[in-house]
Amino acid sequence: MWLEMAVQAPTTDKRRIRGERTRQAILSRAGQLASAEGLEEVSLQRLAGDLGISKSGLFAHFGSKEELQLATVEEAARVFTKEVLKPGLSVPTGLGRLWAMCNAHLSYQERKVFAGGCFFEAASVEFDSRPGPVRDAVVEKVRYWSGSLARAAREAQAAGEVSPDVDPEQLAWELGSLLSAANRSHVIDGGGQAFDRARRAIRDRLQRASTSSAAPLPGS
Repeated sequence: MWLEMAVQAPTTDKRRIRGERTRQAILSRAGQLASAEGLEEVSLQRLAGDLGISKSGLFAHFGSKEELQLATVEEAARVFTKEVLKPGLSVPTGLGRLWAMCNAHLSYQERKVFAGGCFFEAASVEFDSRPGPVRDAVVEKVRYWSGSLARAAREAQAAGEVSPDVDPEQLAWELGSLLSAANRSHVIDGGGQAFDRARRAIRDRLQRASTSSAAPLPGS
């Protein structure tokens, strides 16, 4: 009996590891496809063909198209956290953190972490007038990012690096708008000029919002 259990345990572990790797491969491909062509193009049949996996194999991981889309949104959020939020928030509170968050977002776009640009920019446009669980999931992630920028602006103001007469919510909204504009311009034009313009505009806005005691921004 003990021998039988010892044989079953490694076998079960290997199956679980293979299953997790397959699921990760599915979601990675789904995220890339969604950013470039839209979440509606993410289907079990399409992914089965792209990845060389049977459709029944995909059904073992996702029972429906909506379930797959929701899992894709969560995977995109995990990537966004790794590529944007964690690098940005690793910088101490203040004007430098706001700059780091914006710069990390631009770098994420620039490096084509998702082939079609920012995943959430694409998904929010696609689902803005489509009520349902997928839209709710996308909106939740977008609001979390916006809220993170606003919180960083309030903290920078509390630290004495953003002028008291600046509305931190307005500042965060303007920074988010510049990041969105950079993504849109890059998707349309394909060049890097959008990122250069965005960095100049963001630096200018932060410097105008800063106090005399604020630490200089990197590269200033």
